[in-house]
Amino acid sequence: MINLRVLDGADRGRVFGTLPTPVTIGREEGNVVQLNDERVSRYHLKIQEDQQQYVLTDLDSTNGTKVNGEDVSLRILRYGDIISVGRSVLLFGSREEIAERLIGLQADGDPHSQTMVPEDLKRQAAQAGMDYEEHWSERLSEAAERKIKVPPALPQKLSPLQSAQLCEVLEFCHVRLREVLAQMKAEPAAKRVVIDEKPWQNLIDLQWRLAEYARSIAEPKGDEE
Repeated sequence: MINLRVLDGADRGRVFGTLPTPVTIGREEGNVVQLNDERVSRYHLKIQEDQQQYVLTDLDSTNGTKVNGEDVSLRILRYGDIISVGRSVLLFGSREEIAERLIGLQADGDPHSQTMVPEDLKRQAAQAGMDYEEHWSERLSEAAERKIKVPPALPQKLSPLQSAQLCEVLEFCHVRLREVLAQMKAEPAAKRVVIDEKPWQNLIDLQWRLAEYARSIAEPKGDEE
């Protein structure tokens, strides 16, 4: 079940609770969540459940979708994520779900949490969950930074072919990065690292290829006849 709350926009204050998946969001009447926002597409995005995780897919919307301030086409959602569509801002998860996630994050990253009793942790996390609603604009950078610091999990239940293809992609990236790092020159006195133009161009090429991979996965082309 999905819980969404509108933090900003024409529908500010509305709560869409315990929605069965899949959930579509858009301007049109046929959507599970209909928003009164002229900058939102008729069918803007879809949230579906897959292997007990929630996946957001932008439905080729005109003005795009952002999660925690980043443009996305395809994204795994986590409780506390902030979804921006048009002039509307939605919070993913109920207060309880967000509090539960914050408890886990705090327990992993804060050594002081080891000495706190569960009731104190829960009260602190619940307060933080409410802060998401009251100060959501200030949470965008925090959410984006948290995502960058926490490595994403590898996909599960891949077929042997898919596992082999993923290994090839990761090995390609690993080798290219290793080549670039091997050609970097440290200058300790100046507290900097220098890189020649050729490996720098290789690094830019790798970034472009990764962007291309991400785009092709998020927007797969149909089988050619």
